[in-house]
Amino acid sequence: MRTVDGNTVLVGLQWGDEGKGRAVDYLSARSRWVVRYQGGANAGHTLVVDGRRLVLHLVPSGALHPGVFNVIANGVVIDPEKLVAEIEGLSTLGIVLDPARLAISLDAHLIFPYHRALDQVREEALAGDQIGTTRRGIGPAYEDKAARRGIRLSEFLNPDQLRTRLSHALIEKNRLLQDWYGHTGFELEALLAWAAPLAERLRPFAADTQALLHGALRRKEPILFEGAQGTFLDLDHGSYPYVTSSNTVAGGACSGAGVGPTALHSVIGVAKAYTTRVGSGPFPTELVGEAGERLRSLGAEFGATTGRPRRCGWFDALQVREAVRLNGVTGIVLTKLDVLTGFSHILVCTSYKGHLSFPRNLSDLQEASAEYEVLAGWTETLDGIRSWEELPPAVRAYVERLEALVEAPIVALGVGPGREQLILR
Repeated sequence: MRTVDGNTVLVGLQWGDEGKGRAVDYLSARSRWVVRYQGGANAGHTLVVDGRRLVLHLVPSGALHPGVFNVIANGVVIDPEKLVAEIEGLSTLGIVLDPARLAISLDAHLIFPYHRALDQVREEALAGDQIGTTRRGIGPAYEDKAARRGIRLSEFLNPDQLRTRLSHALIEKNRLLQDWYGHTGFELEALLAWAAPLAERLRPFAADTQALLHGALRRKEPILFEGAQGTFLDLDHGSYPYVTSSNTVAGGACSGAGVGPTALHSVIGVAKAYTTRVGSGPFPTELVGEAGERLRSLGAEFGATTGRPRRCGWFDALQVREAVRLNGVTGIVLTKLDVLTGFSHILVCTSYKGHLSFPRNLSDLQEASAEYEVLAGWTETLDGIRSWEELPPAVRAYVERLEALVEAPIVALGVGPGREQLILR
């Protein structure tokens, strides 16, 4: 963590919201390129800079560092309205992005209003069985991409192509929305009018990002591949169907950015000192009483994108160890240690009753009974601590026990929300 050696992938090791923004911010300052390779505006990286809270949804976190070039790669699904708003919002804060600092892949797929509408009506139709999506249109956009009917940025920027592609898309989308869900549907001319100014605003940023990254690789300029969400929201490896619609694991950086596996040199995983989850789905270590509410309150556990309260529970070592293996993690950043201050004792899940490894079947995971180890808590504040040696003995013992359980080195610790509250080991 002290320096960036080659190209690094940064991933979440739980169900997202692990505090990746802090680690990305630190590593971005030591990289030449920062690449967002999957997901969409359903994810948010929260950064606290000079006491100011910033949430980035689509723009890579390297935007906060002069001299860093930012890439939104082909694996991202882009809501053009959200992206333009984010670029302009940053400019009001004095963070100006131009084509010299930001490139958007011509191959990236776009999210249209009908994607958002479908996401919303589908969730509502599920009633008490909802997946818990952010209703930002992410799933329907990836669905169109996989079905080979999506619209990419290159077509979005070409009015004639866009008219043709949208006219075809609306035949199906309006039939589905109107006949099945009772939605009013969308008109072609209205969508084209919505798209035109957004296309012009994004046109200067459109680029062959694969070529740009291959040039950086040739010049050996350090690249940070910035993941969104978490390992167990991965479409293939997560707690399906309570997952996102893209590959969130480190391997997704290759297909999502257009680079080969040999371009990746290290994988930094981020985990909270406890566990949280937004939305529906299994959660073996969830706390539903006073302790869970306390974690939520002290940790300000509300979604950066939706504002929804996060479900909270004890650290799940079985889960994080599986994530270490799935991602090939070379080092872990453990965040929000300060939130555990004041607990007389802290529980750590070391196994599930009857399971030797993390369950792959949804019903097994839903019914899993966590088995815990009890560790001593601490009362000392961690706010002003800046070195491993200054940490209370109980904190060091907790970190060392987690390190042994998850079978990967913990290389940095978060002890507060500020940029400076990151302790390197």
